[in-house]
Amino acid sequence: MERGTFSKYSWTDFVFSVIGVCTFLADWGSDVWVATEFYCRGDFFWFGVLVGLMVLSSVVVQMFSWFWFKYDRELPGFSAQTGAKSVLFGDRVKLSCLLHVLQLGFLFRHISAIRQGFRVWWRKEEGSEYAVYLIHDLSMLRLIETFCESAPQLTLMIYVILRTNKARTVQFVSIAASTTSIAWMVVDYHRSLRAFLVDKAKQGWGSSLIYFLWNLLLIAPRVAALALFSSVLPGFIAAHFLMLWFVFLLWAWQQRTNFMDSVGGEWLYRSTVGLIWYFSWFNVAEGRTRGRSLIYHSFMTIDGAILLVTWWYYRDLVQTDAYVLPLLISLPLTYLLGLLFKTLYYCCFHPKLWRPLGREPGLPSDLPDAEVSFRDFSIQDSTPSSTLVNKRMACHANNFYTDQRVL
Repeated sequence: MERGTFSKYSWTDFVFSVIGVCTFLADWGSDVWVATEFYCRGDFFWFGVLVGLMVLSSVVVQMFSWFWFKYDRELPGFSAQTGAKSVLFGDRVKLSCLLHVLQLGFLFRHISAIRQGFRVWWRKEEGSEYAVYLIHDLSMLRLIETFCESAPQLTLMIYVILRTNKARTVQFVSIAASTTSIAWMVVDYHRSLRAFLVDKAKQGWGSSLIYFLWNLLLIAPRVAALALFSSVLPGFIAAHFLMLWFVFLLWAWQQRTNFMDSVGGEWLYRSTVGLIWYFSWFNVAEGRTRGRSLIYHSFMTIDGAILLVTWWYYRDLVQTDAYVLPLLISLPLTYLLGLLFKTLYYCCFHPKLWRPLGREPGLPSDLPDAEVSFRDFSIQDSTPSSTLVNKRMACHANNFYTDQRVL
């Protein structure tokens, strides 16, 4: 096992951390701008919906961050790291609790990761593995934040444009910010997944490009279909979401997910997975997932078709005449193209194609058997015997890199 290669914190990690916090702040700033515009123009309903999405997303992300902070304090070697003042929170539980209550925990995680990365990369101090650990947590939190806020907000902005049949600059800025957030999440998350592969060099940027295209081409028509349906039957979109979310929640529970270290945390995770599945597929259990993926995409194809047909039936014939046919053709084809890119990924870029089966030593014994080899890393460069594995990202990587030859 090439332990040292995995644990090395690089300048690209630092750049990704900086871009991540800039993206977060830009997205937050655009949200405030749009909310202010809605309020000043008297669009109080849309103002309420937007603020509700912002608050819901922030609370969910802060809850995950707080749960993980509590879990991490029990990990071997954590006290040594905080004693060396290598992390921002350290062992100050009350300060961390206050920051999370004030909805600042996520932001301070970004600052902590940048500070730790700067100490390791620029000043050549110890703690490289823990810096990697921090950015892996941030990658997962960005995934959660994206599907709790950016994807619903993108749907809302498209709906507002369709409903009013006009667009203002602030709405285009919001759409651009949400799209950038989603795109950045996809690239950053796949980069974190690749970090757990022993031969990650064999999965170069080409695999990330295919991964990005497949997700973009599947998420975009889904968001568009939801926005179109909302534009003609706005009173039914909440019922549609709650019905599908409850079904997805039960499906996540049926798969016996074991991601969090507490019962309450696990139900929070399952509830969030249900929200993510409303927009995109996210594998949460180990094993051969072709069946689950096929069921999900078949269901979403049928649901998307129902949404489009409903919009076509209730649409305004005059206002939509210019773009009804292009939408009815392009959206299904875009989704189909996304499925083709996903198939291409598993046929040409999946690590099982070039890596024999087996588990690398160093991963926790309670992780499921992997079908590709993963790496481990320590909490400190100088104490390789004190192993700290980011089980959260390791579980995601293991679930993602299971055998899916078709979908």
